[in-house]
Amino acid sequence: MTAPTAPADLHITPRNVAFGRGQSHPRWWMSGDPVATAFYNSLSLSFPAGEGYFVQSVRHYLNELPEPLRSQVADFAQQEAYHSREHIAFNRQVHDAGYETKEIEALNREDARRSRDLEPEVNLAATAALEHFTAMFAHALLADERHLAGAPAEVRRLWQWHAVEEIEHKGVAFDTFLYVTRDLSPFKRWFFRVMVMWQATNDFWKERTRDLHLLLQQDNIDTPKTWRKLALFLFLKPGMLRQVFLPYLAYYLPGFHPWVHDDRKLANKVERSLKLDEAALA
Repeated sequence: MTAPTAPADLHITPRNVAFGRGQSHPRWWMSGDPVATAFYNSLSLSFPAGEGYFVQSVRHYLNELPEPLRSQVADFAQQEAYHSREHIAFNRQVHDAGYETKEIEALNREDARRSRDLEPEVNLAATAALEHFTAMFAHALLADERHLAGAPAEVRRLWQWHAVEEIEHKGVAFDTFLYVTRDLSPFKRWFFRVMVMWQATNDFWKERTRDLHLLLQQDNIDTPKTWRKLALFLFLKPGMLRQVFLPYLAYYLPGFHPWVHDDRKLANKVERSLKLDEAALA
């Protein structure tokens, strides 16, 4: 049996925290490695447009939702707004470090705009799928310190804070999807969500590959050798994609729910270490 909704004692807490204001970081801020840096930069440059799309897709159904899901959606939206703000600031630092980012940001906004033309139910299913992506990556970042070990301290704190909150709200879009599709048969609902996940996966990696090409070209290293190095980084050491492979496949199981894997202890442990209250905005 799987939980039909988030845990009854779940708290989704929007934390109004700022990171790295007035600071700069090296061009290759992740361990001095342009390849690892490009991977994380490609993610960050996609976040503002992507998170805006997620919020709009879920809030479309806000007035239909019962409590406590309606309140969870509101908290989810507030968390995502803070994430977008902080990654806009981080992306400005990426630009200031010498990367031309405007084209990549514009392409991601266009990706989100095209997606909004889809049916609301498809956008909601895509958001549930991609929120599973962010939750998988978030867990891996927090569980394996190697992922962020080479980042400057304040950059590491930014990504850890983001990961903590992605874990907290990882079931909101999925529970909204379950509620909105409650009249579908179990098979139709399962088939709908896994087909959308398959398409969302293809789109996600097509778009990240495009953005990685644009970043690597600026360092004159968009070569087969670099892409082999990226594959080793992603699959072997530290191996983010290897670590999330089984959690990704779990989404395709009938009866899947994000909170089958309750990783709040991990998120809470990292949150305590960050001492976020000391960094909160006035």
